[in-house]
Amino acid sequence: MKLIKSLHQKKYRNEHGLFVIEGRKGLEELFSSSIKPYKVYTTGAVELNVKYDDIQLVSARELKQMSALKNPNGAIGAFHIPTPKSIDFEDWILLLDEIQDPGNLGTIIRLCDWFGITNLVCSKNTVDCYNPKVLQATMGSIARVNVLYTNIVTFLNSCPLPVYGSFMDGVSVHETELPKKGILVMGNEGNGISLNVKKLCNHHIAVPQYGKGTTESLNVGTASAILLNEVRRQG
Repeated sequence: MKLIKSLHQKKYRNEHGLFVIEGRKGLEELFSSSIKPYKVYTTGAVELNVKYDDIQLVSARELKQMSALKNPNGAIGAFHIPTPKSIDFEDWILLLDEIQDPGNLGTIIRLCDWFGITNLVCSKNTVDCYNPKVLQATMGSIARVNVLYTNIVTFLNSCPLPVYGSFMDGVSVHETELPKKGILVMGNEGNGISLNVKKLCNHHIAVPQYGKGTTESLNVGTASAILLNEVRRQG
């Protein structure tokens, strides 16, 4: 119980090489992937459709002590953090520059899964993809998206693909002819794309605004959805 509870903190996830996910759907998604399970705990209140022998029954009180949720939903599992795969440059890649909000990152991972973006590259200061709030927002999509944390300036300097950055003053994405493969860069919620990364963006694109301009900007998850839709529509 102490181990599982500690995994809600990044330093202990890194120390033990484990992360936790809660709820039937998330657990079943991970069991259908190549991510290796460590241990699963359930109150028996939910029926898990998984083939796994090491499922331990616990009381509702014990589950609540292990859970990061105010109202635990019956099951929690610990899994081994997978080693990121090498990046495949044969398709579009989404790159995040210091995304801080766990809900935003979780939404973006789910969007990658929806649009078939298998590689997500994150700056080292982007929120941890194994944060419990991120995992809740992914709804199991973390099992199908390869997430790599790296020095993104170094990555972009060595990248063979054109780089498209999302900027408020960029050219409308609807007026931009997008290639079959490239890098799409999304910036921090408050500050946008950092100056060092901006210098490496070959193209500046934007989601066009049709309203009267009273809205300052779009949520980064919403903007990512619109831009990824256009990437796939043109592709």
